[in-house]
Amino acid sequence: MTGHIQCHLMSTKLYVGNIPYPATADELNDHFTSAGSVKSVDRLTERRTGRNRGFCFMDMESTEAAEMAVSRLNGSEFQGRNLRVVLARPGDD
Repeated sequence: MTGHIQCHLMSTKLYVGNIPYPATADELNDHFTSAGSVKSVDRLTERRTGRNRGFCFMDMESTEAAEMAVSRLNGSEFQGRNLRVVLARPGDD
């Protein structure tokens, strides 16, 4: 059990939901740098239409940055919508 908790606490990957469809990866990156350095933003799109699906996975540079992003940005307003920001669970990607 301890190993599972430790692994969860060391996560740098975030699930970010309720993203406005027109938002770009660069805009998300800029929004999240207030919490720390962002390594990557993976916007998921629908295969048929290429339209954004309204969520992404974001990899932060450190565990501290990921935890800061969750505490500062979960529920925060971004382009008219309130983001859902949580640590991604293993297997989410």
